[in-house]
Amino acid sequence: MAVRVRFWGVRGCVPSPAADHLGYGGNTSCFAVTIGSRLVIFDAGTGLRPLGAAIAAHGPAEADLFLSHYHWDHIAGLPFFAPGYDPSFRLRIHGPRLDGDCGPLAALARQMEPPNFPVTLGRMGGIAAIEEFEIGTTLTPAPGLRIVTAPLNHPGGACGYRLEAEGHVIAVVTDTEHRPGAPDPAVLALIAGADLMLYDATYDDDGFSDRVGWGHSTWQEAIRLARAAGVRRLVLVHHDPDRDDRALDAAAAAAAAQWDGAAFAREGTEIILD
Repeated sequence: MAVRVRFWGVRGCVPSPAADHLGYGGNTSCFAVTIGSRLVIFDAGTGLRPLGAAIAAHGPAEADLFLSHYHWDHIAGLPFFAPGYDPSFRLRIHGPRLDGDCGPLAALARQMEPPNFPVTLGRMGGIAAIEEFEIGTTLTPAPGLRIVTAPLNHPGGACGYRLEAEGHVIAVVTDTEHRPGAPDPAVLALIAGADLMLYDATYDDDGFSDRVGWGHSTWQEAIRLARAAGVRRLVLVHHDPDRDDRALDAAAAAAAAQWDGAAFAREGTEIILD
């Protein structure tokens, strides 16, 4: 059975709907994995809104959504997710308990309370469950689907995922900050032998020292990790909102020259693992 990965939002930090950003897209993080009739979504950035429109038009009737953390660029799409208001739809949301005892229910509810939004989370009749887990737990949301979780180095905490299904492995590692010269063992375990690795490449090594503590990584570190862990294919995500298409084209060419398994994600593209 083929496993399909589609990119609905690949930008980080804040949406950037500028004309010179259209080649890669301006929506924030949202990745959809289709395994047969099952839909697994990672993160609910503004890319979740167009995904919701596609679901409303063509199905499926249910989905599992896994959140990495609760910064706005990763949850802001949920209030605009049309199937979430349809009682016949079944959205199961899974989120980690993060620093300060913050879990998915409180985080998602707060962003939809006045004065932030006019409609409360309780009005979303298509949400069947909101489930909290401890990072490090292995989740089995369905037969044949295994999801390993691990901590990422991000302010307030974040969770990385390793999805295993149909003999394939997909690692989702965003948002995380690396320590130069010291590969993160939690990340290495998540990505070991992965068929596809999605990794936070907000920055590059030049100038990274000026952004220490901001919680993000570089495309060069992604390549170092992918090589060390035997990753088959690397897709770089969470693009800096200040990087236009020209800048991302240059970074993509440099990454491909270093390792031919590397590419920068574009909104709307799809990868098929079979």
